[in-house]
Amino acid sequence: MMILKKNLKGLSLSALESYIKELGEDSYRAKQIYNGLYRDRFNDFDEFTTLPKSLREKLKENAEILSITLKKKLVSSDGTQKMTFLVEDEKIVESVWIPSGDEERKTICISSQVGCTLSCAFCATGLLEFKGNLKVWQIIDQVLQVEKLVGDRCTNIVFMGMGEPMHNYDCVIQAAHFFHNPETFNLGAKRITISTAGIVKGIDRFVESKEPFNFAISLNHPNPSQRKLIMGIDEKYPLDILLRSVRNFTKTLGRRITFEYVMIPGVNMGWDNAHKLIKILRSVNCKINLIPLNTELQGWRRPTEEEINEFKFMIKPSGVPILNRRSPGKDINGACGMLAGMYYTGKDS
Repeated sequence: MMILKKNLKGLSLSALESYIKELGEDSYRAKQIYNGLYRDRFNDFDEFTTLPKSLREKLKENAEILSITLKKKLVSSDGTQKMTFLVEDEKIVESVWIPSGDEERKTICISSQVGCTLSCAFCATGLLEFKGNLKVWQIIDQVLQVEKLVGDRCTNIVFMGMGEPMHNYDCVIQAAHFFHNPETFNLGAKRITISTAGIVKGIDRFVESKEPFNFAISLNHPNPSQRKLIMGIDEKYPLDILLRSVRNFTKTLGRRITFEYVMIPGVNMGWDNAHKLIKILRSVNCKINLIPLNTELQGWRRPTEEEINEFKFMIKPSGVPILNRRSPGKDINGACGMLAGMYYTGKDS
């Protein structure tokens, strides 16, 4: 009879303690295993030399340490690295290592779903068939594998890769707490950012639980009827409902929220949109991250540097902090909106 082995990666310490007790062992052994997995980054039970040989053999028989598999790695001219991973049979996700120019900030952008349940008009991931949510261990292992491949540790993690994080809420939040845990990755809550296209149900749940992590929302258009054309989620969660939820977020948690705004010439830029956007920005405790369009999916083009600077000038009267993320990794299809599991070529399909 085949034994169904227990994957230890991604288990909380309390869950690991319960499992070790089930094996008839002392619960303190769980902490040793925990340290081996996340502090020492062991992948084989023989590496856990703090454990007695009898326990190591028992673990080999009853448990396993699963890992996602690297399929492809690309390195950008700007130092960004994109990794394509096989997480299960025919299920591909991508993660991106993004170092800053001064090398003090090292960010890993991770995925939460295989494909996406949404179809934002500017995002290549939306072209893919949705094949399911990632498990907690598969989210965590993206960071473990990326750090191993680059030979360094990250300072920041952003849930801005493939998929809609709020449609995999439980696993995303569990993984975020894992990254925040001093016994594992020990990242500050403000160094972990979760993004959404505007899933109000998820935002409200986040607020109710008083989660400590940074939060970002893809706004992308200040006009409700026009936003609906580029972000289908607006059909279910219209802009006014979304903004009501956002204001509740900032009031209840007493924290600033980040709006992400993909700049698309002829679609969401210009004075008229700037004036509407300013009204929104002034009504919320926020900052805004301007992102140049990176894809060509609708025959749209990337804004020029002059257009970017002009739009930034137009919305400056809002008085909120304005950031410009630029496009690290664009030459390897690793920039915002370009992750599509090796399939995106940069042309409309």
